[in-house]
Amino acid sequence: MTIKTVGFLKKLLDTAGPSGFELAPGRVWRDEVGAFADDVRADVHGNSVAVLNPKGKPRVMFAGHIDEIGIQITHIDDDGFLYFSGIGGWDSQVLVGQRVLILSRSGAVHGVVGKKAIHQLKKEELDRVTKVIDLWIDIGAANRDEAAARVRIGDAGVLDSRVEEYPNGRIVSRSLDNRIGAFVAAEALRRLATQRAKHAAVFSVASTREEIAWTGSGARTSAVGIEPDVAVVVDVTHATDYPGADKKHSGDHKLGGGVVLSRGSSVSAVVFDMLVECAEQAKIPYTIQAAPRDTGTDADAIYNAMRGIPTGLVSVPNRYMHSPNEMVALEDLDRAADLLAAFARRLEPGIDFIPK
Repeated sequence: MTIKTVGFLKKLLDTAGPSGFELAPGRVWRDEVGAFADDVRADVHGNSVAVLNPKGKPRVMFAGHIDEIGIQITHIDDDGFLYFSGIGGWDSQVLVGQRVLILSRSGAVHGVVGKKAIHQLKKEELDRVTKVIDLWIDIGAANRDEAAARVRIGDAGVLDSRVEEYPNGRIVSRSLDNRIGAFVAAEALRRLATQRAKHAAVFSVASTREEIAWTGSGARTSAVGIEPDVAVVVDVTHATDYPGADKKHSGDHKLGGGVVLSRGSSVSAVVFDMLVECAEQAKIPYTIQAAPRDTGTDADAIYNAMRGIPTGLVSVPNRYMHSPNEMVALEDLDRAADLLAAFARRLEPGIDFIPK
């Protein structure tokens, strides 16, 4: 990746935007793709759409959701402590002692997630798993009025962590799930802007609300608006190259091992085969992931939108998902963008996606 591209990725990852509150990262995404797309727009659900060759055929949609898990303020007590609920799927143990960034109308408010110190816990409390209801956020306020002047009920937030580069081309950050999907969709469009597909209209989408509504998220409304002939979703999947990983059920997926192609539920067999052929022709390493029931991604929403949209799913292996320190390999992001661009260049008018 170029320095400019990595800079875009870091800015995107560091810009807070949990599900339902994706405005800021959406602006970052649109500002970047505006430099090379033919048209860029946003819709009423906060989805961001960039297009090359809008009158081309067939119409292909690349979708990566730009939201992340977060928290939302539900109550302020008389002493100025904030109580909250999770946005998306949290392991509540991850939250204990973390710093948070609350997105208020007057700007970012910093806080810390509080819990009784271990010295003050009773034996039965030590043996019990901490739940979100046991936690609070301390923003340093002296009382309710002071806290309420800075934070409103319903304000959202994220864990206050920043992106870091690690050895061997690793990158560590919160929000990798799945801001990197939106990043890959943008990077595929960047590649296609310099070496265009001959026929296809290419729509890249940074979609919203996947973490709370992946079967009816912004990806579904985007698909209905775009009416693509084919779609490819970009998301993360669980890497299984860490101690204790269950490869028998989750497959063998390594950081730096290439993209992961889903096969099964909510995935078109025709699109899957095309992605495999594109990967092999471009010498892009890949592994296959079985999806016997659902994929748990926006592919499930797009595949069943309208009268049905032939959909593929390209994933990037991710360690420590839904934590403040997820980890991926930069080379896998590059490979995913290359694969999407190769797929778009292969599309021709009249292509038949009906399985034979």
